[in-house]
Amino acid sequence: MSSRTVIRNGLVITASDEIHADVLIEDGRVVALAATGTPAAESWTADKTIDATGKYVIPGGVDAHTHMELPFGGTFASDTFETGTRAAAWGGTTTIVDFAVQSVGRSLREGLDAWNAKADGNCAIDYAFHMIVSDVNQETLKEMDLLVQEGVTSFKQFMAYPGVFYSDDGQILRAMQRSAENGGLIMMHAENGIAIDVLVEQALARGETDPRFHGEVRKALLEAEATHRAIKLAQVAGAPLYVVHVSAQEAVAEIARARDEGLNVFGETCPQYLFLSTDNLAEPDFEGSKYVCSTPLRPKEHQAALWRGLRTNDLQVVSTDHCPFCFVGQKELGRGDFSKIPNGLPGVENRMDLLHQAVVDGHISRRRWIEIACATPARMFGLYPKKGTIAPGADADIVIYDPHAEQVMSVETHHMNVDYSAYEGKRVTGQVETVLSRGEPVITEREFTGRAGHGVYTPRSTCQYLL
Repeated sequence: MSSRTVIRNGLVITASDEIHADVLIEDGRVVALAATGTPAAESWTADKTIDATGKYVIPGGVDAHTHMELPFGGTFASDTFETGTRAAAWGGTTTIVDFAVQSVGRSLREGLDAWNAKADGNCAIDYAFHMIVSDVNQETLKEMDLLVQEGVTSFKQFMAYPGVFYSDDGQILRAMQRSAENGGLIMMHAENGIAIDVLVEQALARGETDPRFHGEVRKALLEAEATHRAIKLAQVAGAPLYVVHVSAQEAVAEIARARDEGLNVFGETCPQYLFLSTDNLAEPDFEGSKYVCSTPLRPKEHQAALWRGLRTNDLQVVSTDHCPFCFVGQKELGRGDFSKIPNGLPGVENRMDLLHQAVVDGHISRRRWIEIACATPARMFGLYPKKGTIAPGADADIVIYDPHAEQVMSVETHHMNVDYSAYEGKRVTGQVETVLSRGEPVITEREFTGRAGHGVYTPRSTCQYLL
């Protein structure tokens, strides 16, 4: 049975265009756009019509950095693939790329199979996987080739977390050399974890145990140093590099310098670094623990460099690094020792709205909003033009967005499975009204009409963003 939907009278915004147009959807794909009121648009018939008068019609968001059900610090991220993808849909995101984890001593395949099992049949929206490489050896390197062929085309390494995910420079270089050959993209958590561990030990010995010290020991200079080192290793290997969750102005400067030299170096930041700061980490009564993530929140003055990087394309993507832990029973594991606070913030539901607020505030343009939240993440990770745009042949992942609606972000109204909001009480302008995933309504006029299992696994091609 063929099904046809037409979206009428909206302002269609993509990374490249803004046009008052109607959109024709057939069997889960966009088949045509035509200027509103033209004979072509008027001639369309459909089973269902959505009136988007006064609204934006935008591609569904692509969040290329989430951690559902991630084991960390003796506990697990509190969102499952079911609750997390449902919350993502509420926030106008229609594709996530999560991270499968290789355990030390185990194969990449074992990790990927485990994460496929967690997600399969549970997701409300489409999903894909990156692979966290924790144990670089000859077998791992061979497996990287096989995974790229299967559509898992990006591999994350950590210069932080010694004893858990950490890779040394030699392991990083080997993985980068392999990705230079097989077309994969290395994603780097760039912090000097060895040096940070020394500073953690010294801070705790001085009795500095509160959450704010998490930010003080994870110094901006150690993020910048690791970013610089990762860039140089990638340059030696002849490989592209994607630096995740960039938070410090000094790290932005390293990426900008590399890009000025013509290197395939890319940077991602997250809403928490654009809207929150060390002021939040310093909140009294252990409230600061809610804001413990790595890289850490920085002093407010770093925000200007991040916004500038997004405007100049020295930073290309805004993802969430969604990795929620409840305050009660999870963040509280670090009372009396900030190093035991599980690292991560909830945000998968807030990203599109916060970035629209950035449009309202004049930080970025409407098209740049779509570029950094939809189109570029899809291109960076081999999902474009199936995802990230509204064009004939693309999946009908479409959001009807009300740019005038006002909302107050709160734990009382969000849908993430976590007992606090990182943006509690923040007023924003703009709200998701209706969300289609492959043409099927997941959110219908602010009601959830989707289902677990609608979302399907999506293999990816290699990076489509290389110079």
